[in-house]
Amino acid sequence: MRLNRFLAAAGLGSRRHCDEVIAAGQVTVNGQLCTNFSTQVEPNDHVKVGHRLVRPAETLTIALYKPAGFVCTRRDPQATDTIYDLLPAKFSRLFNIGRLDAQTEGLLLLTSDGDLAQHLTHPRYKVEKEYEVTLDRLWDPKLAEKLRVGVFLDGKRARLTRVQAIGPTRLRVILQQGMNRQIRRMFYAVGYDVKRLVRTRLGHLRLGEMPRGAWRPLTKLELTKLRS
Repeated sequence: MRLNRFLAAAGLGSRRHCDEVIAAGQVTVNGQLCTNFSTQVEPNDHVKVGHRLVRPAETLTIALYKPAGFVCTRRDPQATDTIYDLLPAKFSRLFNIGRLDAQTEGLLLLTSDGDLAQHLTHPRYKVEKEYEVTLDRLWDPKLAEKLRVGVFLDGKRARLTRVQAIGPTRLRVILQQGMNRQIRRMFYAVGYDVKRLVRTRLGHLRLGEMPRGAWRPLTKLELTKLRS
């Protein structure tokens, strides 16, 4: 395991922060000063930051059904409810993978695994996110192709991978991008207001029958599928 990844897994912060700690000469490996963040660390190596011996903490990833009205942040002076209010205090080291805006509900992952977070959010991996959309009026199926081709938001082309009607005003859509409030803004661009938006799937992982506000740890099999 690379040294910066090792330190991040030990809870010292992001890899960028760990790189800065290493470059500042604060890290020793088996008693030798190490300033190369890509140094490979073996399981039996002794790694110290200053005088403190550090070891990677066991990673944890949970699935949460985020209700509408909760924001994806630890503290927000403009909001009374955050997703961390729904979790036990022992999960204070977890961070959310991506975001859902305040009024969007559904599947949200929180983790202490930086590698998993990068895999699920980096554009090159094109991880699918599936949503159920409820509109303010009857859907015109002719507009589906326009959303698949894309509309411009903030000078960038925003696309939906799939648009499928499941009712007169309800759609199932698949997204691979991650622009701010992308789905709501795309439907607004073609003349609709989104009344309800629920994320039902992320990669291979589905929301299922989880109640609003509930959480559960992911299984090893689910984590393996997410990483694939």
